[in-house]
Amino acid sequence: MEIIKRMRVAIVAESFLPNVNGVTNSVLRVLEYLAEHGHEALVIAPGAREFEEEIGEYLGFEIIRVPTVRVPLIDSLPIGVPLPSVTSVLREYNPDIIHLASPFVLGGAEAFAARQLRIPAIAIYQTDVAGFSQRYHLAPLAAASWEWIRTVHNTCQRTLAPSSMSIDELRDHGINDIFHWARGVDSVRFHPSKRCEVLRRSWDVTGEKKVVGFVGRLASEKGVERLISLSGLEDIQLVIVGDGPEAKYLQQMMPDAVFTGALGGEELARTYASLDLFVHPGEFETFCQAIQEAQASGVPTIGPRAGGPIDLIDEGVNGLLLDVVG
Repeated sequence: MEIIKRMRVAIVAESFLPNVNGVTNSVLRVLEYLAEHGHEALVIAPGAREFEEEIGEYLGFEIIRVPTVRVPLIDSLPIGVPLPSVTSVLREYNPDIIHLASPFVLGGAEAFAARQLRIPAIAIYQTDVAGFSQRYHLAPLAAASWEWIRTVHNTCQRTLAPSSMSIDELRDHGINDIFHWARGVDSVRFHPSKRCEVLRRSWDVTGEKKVVGFVGRLASEKGVERLISLSGLEDIQLVIVGDGPEAKYLQQMMPDAVFTGALGGEELARTYASLDLFVHPGEFETFCQAIQEAQASGVPTIGPRAGGPIDLIDEGVNGLLLDVVG
């Protein structure tokens, strides 16, 4: 019988609850695994904003919060301030390993703290900061970000990346010791059997339109405005799931689309399975979990010929890849 050592894991997350995104969801899955297998964990993450509810623990694991600031023009990148006290917390906790979830500012600082404390660290590459910067017309930040990413990741013992394209990009920019860490999908929760005709009729009373959907954060880097070209077509009903800084703008530009707001649990599973086609128009995904969830729900997918979707979409089998224009 194999005996697995009980580990103490410190997770430094660039984003965490109440903000829901790919980084947060990955950290939650890691915490669930650690809890299930009897390990110990501590989370260090940005605090909630004044209008959000902040939680102090998850599955019994303590969450240490740091102040949060916003980057001008980039609503999707709230930044946790790396206070000196965080290093003291890590020293006192004395973990076996430090897990840096999408390190950039908070995680970047703690990568150097890990080296100072002689604690091994792994860096999880999840956010295309350089791509985000280009999308927000901040070209100087894009160039500088790769310099910083290389420095931070090469400070760690290894980097885990979710897709072949992200691995290639990291290698091209001089990052060493890269390992592939793909994502799974809950195939019980996301399943074709969740398809709901009542829900479909609530979107399209005629029952004759093809329902095309998007699930994700409504922010500039997701490229949701590209779906405006489908708005107003007589044979298509758009369903947009999610919330974010561009929600009002997108509602104005696509008045005939159904905007559900952010969904979760079985409600999200029914929504996925009730689509006829899932489209993800943004080219800055290092993986794109939403595509995988749609596919598990039995829904064909269209994504960009860029980033993570290249690994997930088998053209002509479960969907199509489209070249990114503009």
